[in-house]
Amino acid sequence: MLKQYPMLRYVLQKAFWYLLTFVCAVALNFALPRLGDNNPVDIIMGQAGKGLSPTEAQKKKAELLVSFGMAEVDENGNVIYEPETDENGNVVMQKVPKLDENGQPVVNVVKVVDEAGNPVMVERQKLDEAGNPVFVEKSPVAQKGKKAKKAKKVKKAKKGAKVAKAAADKVPVMEKVQAERIDTVMVDQPVMKTDPKLASAVSQFFRYVGNVFHGDLGLSYQNNEPVTNVIKKSLPWTLAIQAPTILLGWIVGNLLGAFAAYKRGIFDKVFFPCAMFLNGVPFFVFGMLLVALFSITLGWFPAMGAYSPDIPELTFSWTCFKSVSWYYVLPFFSVFPILLSGQATGMRSMSIYELGTDYMKYAKWLGLREGKIISYVFRNAMLPQLTGLAQSLGAMVGGALITEMIFSYPGLGMAMLNAIQKNDYATIQGCTLMISTCVLVANFAVDVLIAVFDPRVKAGLQMGGK
Repeated sequence: MLKQYPMLRYVLQKAFWYLLTFVCAVALNFALPRLGDNNPVDIIMGQAGKGLSPTEAQKKKAELLVSFGMAEVDENGNVIYEPETDENGNVVMQKVPKLDENGQPVVNVVKVVDEAGNPVMVERQKLDEAGNPVFVEKSPVAQKGKKAKKAKKVKKAKKGAKVAKAAADKVPVMEKVQAERIDTVMVDQPVMKTDPKLASAVSQFFRYVGNVFHGDLGLSYQNNEPVTNVIKKSLPWTLAIQAPTILLGWIVGNLLGAFAAYKRGIFDKVFFPCAMFLNGVPFFVFGMLLVALFSITLGWFPAMGAYSPDIPELTFSWTCFKSVSWYYVLPFFSVFPILLSGQATGMRSMSIYELGTDYMKYAKWLGLREGKIISYVFRNAMLPQLTGLAQSLGAMVGGALITEMIFSYPGLGMAMLNAIQKNDYATIQGCTLMISTCVLVANFAVDVLIAVFDPRVKAGLQMGGK
């Protein structure tokens, strides 16, 4: 069925191979931090608990193991811990209080005995069936002797004091019973290990792949937030620098290169040496020159940052837009001229080659308009330039590292640099995987564009489909 649609078959084949390459990139991203004894994962686990209590350190370690896909979890997503075992392989048990449904300890009333097993008796007031204290009535005569003795003692202790004559009508009834105490019910429970149970390597890999396809790139322990949040905050700043510079540099550079090759003369003699010179200047050197001249010497533009520190939070307002634009000038022009010159020199060479072909000479003899001839030159000469565009777009996310370092721009390059300095491997993994994904998507898009614009590829697809 796909033989009737060669272009669709070509796109699906390319998509399959690029998807397979992406899976290989994910596999490498998974395997590299786990190689060797002193791998970055163990380093991070050791650093994560610094300055925390043992309980907090254990919880933090469990969170990191889950974020790396290394810990075994149950159906509810809770970490599984294994019991401790002794030398014989038996599970080590400990006594712990038994808890009821409300989480309260279960208690029992226990009879007290001495060491010989005899009951320990105590005297307490007798209670009736309703639990009320039992009293017995005594006549005043029966208590006269006791009262006289008591009055005599009080009189001797407090001279001159008068003791009132009182008669007790009720006397509590006492009884001897066996002593009782309240004991907490204890049960045997295995002693659990402090470290979570590690999943198998195969299980870890498939869990990691599943998390990646669900957009879960782990937890950044230095920021204590998901890596995807770190990328979401940083990626727009990187794209704001790289995307316009790459696209405008490619378009303007190719137009100027084709025009210089066609016109030649004084424009080409001035433009080509300047483009060759700029093409040989590194990004970071050109950026530092711009900072030294326009920021330090002249003071026209800020040297670092993405917006004014007086702005506490970015909003959709004219003040924020003006500040961001002002800070954007130097980073943009530190990259744009160099990309433009590189594309222009490549396009000039390809255009000169195309102008020397037979079909261009024939077009001139036919008297075609100059604009039409330039359009043919540009269309045929730009096909190799598409490959360069793919490489530039693919390296767009990671290629801004040096530029962002020079201007302290809060992009993905700076986030990756901070992660490297603090051994935040989860963030490093997420950033490198993002860069790999951008490279693959850009190359896939350019492969499709080449198949659309290049008639030779179209002819080959049609011949292969028959």
